[in-house]
Amino acid sequence: MQDDEGDALTDTTFQASAPLRLDFAGGWTDVAPFAERERGVVVNAAISLRANAALQAGGDRFVLQSDDLDQRLELEGTEPLASGGGLPLLRAALRRAGVGPCALRTWSEVPAGSGLGSSGALGVALTAALDAFRGRRRGPAETAEEAWLSETVDAAIAGGKQDQYAAAFGGFNRLVFERGTATREAIRISDDVAAALAQRLVVCYTGSSRVSGDTIARVMTRYVRGDRVVVGALQAMAELADAMAEALPAGDMSRIGRLLNENWMLQQLLDPEMCTEPMARLAAAMQVAGGLGGKAAGAGAGGSMFFVTGDRWRAVQAAREAGARILDCAWSPQGVLLERTP
Repeated sequence: MQDDEGDALTDTTFQASAPLRLDFAGGWTDVAPFAERERGVVVNAAISLRANAALQAGGDRFVLQSDDLDQRLELEGTEPLASGGGLPLLRAALRRAGVGPCALRTWSEVPAGSGLGSSGALGVALTAALDAFRGRRRGPAETAEEAWLSETVDAAIAGGKQDQYAAAFGGFNRLVFERGTATREAIRISDDVAAALAQRLVVCYTGSSRVSGDTIARVMTRYVRGDRVVVGALQAMAELADAMAEALPAGDMSRIGRLLNENWMLQQLLDPEMCTEPMARLAAAMQVAGGLGGKAAGAGAGGSMFFVTGDRWRAVQAAREAGARILDCAWSPQGVLLERTP
């Protein structure tokens, strides 16, 4: 951004927020190299829980703060933004934007490592806030791609693209990944079906975070080696996502639950550490409580799970007794939002 606004910019905070997501089916198939060699499909929906980034220009140093990680860094000059230090996602976003000294703070409405796509949503919020400061405009797809490059390439944090696309666009999405490109199709769901699904949905944090990049690296190493179990599971998950894209608009709760269960079974074939003891305990409790189906959110191996239930009150009580924390949320039709505060 030009300096013609003078000192006014130093008193301006550029704040952006982006929604997290629930991945109903096909997660993992958006991750390279599978998404580059084969056809990946993901069905997800943005939720009202959000990740936030706030940037204030000016000063003589970079002040980086992550509330989620309880980390704060003060860096003088541009060299300290180089990779290899703490808060790699924030450093990467600033390096790519090429801005001068500023204060940058990030926070989200879920625990770190929740599996709800918070790092991808945070990357989208960072991109939007930095673009606003620089006076740059991008469409949702370009914002998603920039956030993915910042996280996966510059910050070297392994992951796919579904989180960034959900955060940028909002709503219910069918995402197709082929030869390194992503295509987004909005899934049209009536208000009545969306409300009915929300009334049956229970989102649970298991109490244990996970580092998804470690799990992703193990799984994709097995894929590259041609492990038949992993290859077959990923291919089946992509097919399952197409079926989920049909079940959601129809409001077929039994089928949605069954597909969630099938996706979770396939996820567990990818890695022996996919299902932790708290996750197994929670899934068993929800089944006894009459749950129609559920799965781990995101990569798995900890974090959150979500379920479609027959009796939500009964399911919530069962989840709490199993030691889970309920994360209340609604659907988010809107993607990333920007606010400039003078």
